[in-house]
Amino acid sequence: MADDDGEVVATCQLTFTPGLSRNGTRRMTIEAVRVRTDRRGDGLGRTFMVFALDRGRERGCRVAQLTTDKRRGDAHRFYERLGFEASHEGMKLAL
Repeated sequence: MADDDGEVVATCQLTFTPGLSRNGTRRMTIEAVRVRTDRRGDGLGRTFMVFALDRGRERGCRVAQLTTDKRRGDAHRFYERLGFEASHEGMKLAL
């Protein structure tokens, strides 16, 4: 969570998972990234994501993966500018 004088301006969920692939590489999954609408475009999102990626490195993760809605073109361009590449197709099942 990122806050500005106690007011929440950005959130995300980080999950750290040990794995069997890539020689047992630990990975970080980034989900539910949200930056408050009136704070978009001022660099907060980049700062927030750099913070998240640093947490993954500190925990020994070798891969960061994220989920994003297919309809969010602006978000996709943002993640690509950070170096992320589209590599997998995700699936969801409502329970």
